[in-house]
Amino acid sequence: MSISFEEFVSAVSAQPSVQEKGPGLVFDRVTVLGGGHDAMLLAALCIAEGTEVSLFSAYGAELDSLRNGHGVSLAGAGPIGSYHVDRDDGPSIMTTAELDRAVANAQVIFLTGPVHKQRTYAMVLADHLQDGQVLVLAPGRSFGAAEAAWLLRSGGARADLTLVEVQSMPYWYSAAGNRFTLSPAGRAVAATIPANRTNVLEALKRFFPNLDPSANAIQSSFHDGSGLVEVPALMLRGPAIASARPNLPTGAVPLPENSTFRALFGPEQESFMRILAEERRKVGRSFGVRELPDSKSWLEIHAGKPKGEGSRPAPATAEAQSMLRCAVVGSLVPLVSAARIAGQSVPVTEGMVTVAGALLGADLSYAGRRLETIGVDVDNIDDCRRLLDHIVRGRR
Repeated sequence: MSISFEEFVSAVSAQPSVQEKGPGLVFDRVTVLGGGHDAMLLAALCIAEGTEVSLFSAYGAELDSLRNGHGVSLAGAGPIGSYHVDRDDGPSIMTTAELDRAVANAQVIFLTGPVHKQRTYAMVLADHLQDGQVLVLAPGRSFGAAEAAWLLRSGGARADLTLVEVQSMPYWYSAAGNRFTLSPAGRAVAATIPANRTNVLEALKRFFPNLDPSANAIQSSFHDGSGLVEVPALMLRGPAIASARPNLPTGAVPLPENSTFRALFGPEQESFMRILAEERRKVGRSFGVRELPDSKSWLEIHAGKPKGEGSRPAPATAEAQSMLRCAVVGSLVPLVSAARIAGQSVPVTEGMVTVAGALLGADLSYAGRRLETIGVDVDNIDDCRRLLDHIVRGRR
């Protein structure tokens, strides 16, 4: 099915507002899509709040890991406890490999995992969603909710939905199997499509204590600093390049204070980050977004504290490469796409996309989230702002 952006805008704009249904939303039935660590964490956090939780995965190995792992355990900051899986005697995370049943009665559906999996979920969900359901992309990165809305509408979805992009997880964590040690994360900027559904964000604070509502999904997308922090850290002598990891004597382990994400930053990484940040601010100003974080704030939000409480663990090589890919396709490439329409030059951002693609052996620019692939195929900033404003604000 092919639709124009104007048809897409009209369909979304015509939806009634969840806001009109009353300010006191409470989410009691949650489904999490994906069986990776982010999904397991969100499932455990939701069941810790007394909700009914279903977890869907299409991968048998992921479900087997959950079912055979004696539940999910949380330690450190936030909720502490162990939460059962597939038990009938008391609260339990119920797993399933049947997507239609997983989402049928859910009030909130979390789309987790890498960007390409979130895209897949958005495409296959179109026939299974109902009025009033809330889809949360965690993390949504840049224009994640707009892309999901485009894919859903292209797939024929016409339900009264609310899409939410949240720019980070509720906690940093280190994972050993199904056991998570949590640390407080930086603020998670979030916005809805349509933009006036602020009561949805208030209700989600039950699961995201760090949630920071933004006026709309254009602002939250430019607030996404994940790419400008993660790409320099992971790629410039960081863990995404196995040969760049420090050589340690046999049997030695890195000191805890050197195993944080913030420890990956030296003067060179910070220099690149500041340039990437200024390029993002420049493009943001072209779209009318002027109150963006300074470089220090972006570093604290996405890299965490240098050590101790609030620190973000440094990833291993395989995880770092997956994180790098998502940061490029979901954060840097959308910025390049927006810059092209705005007539702005972002040479360092473009260079980072090219180098990361060479490192990972893929054309990340082509695979990335671009405005022209979600219907905003225009060549001037005024038309682009108009189209994006229509979709995120729910106007005709």
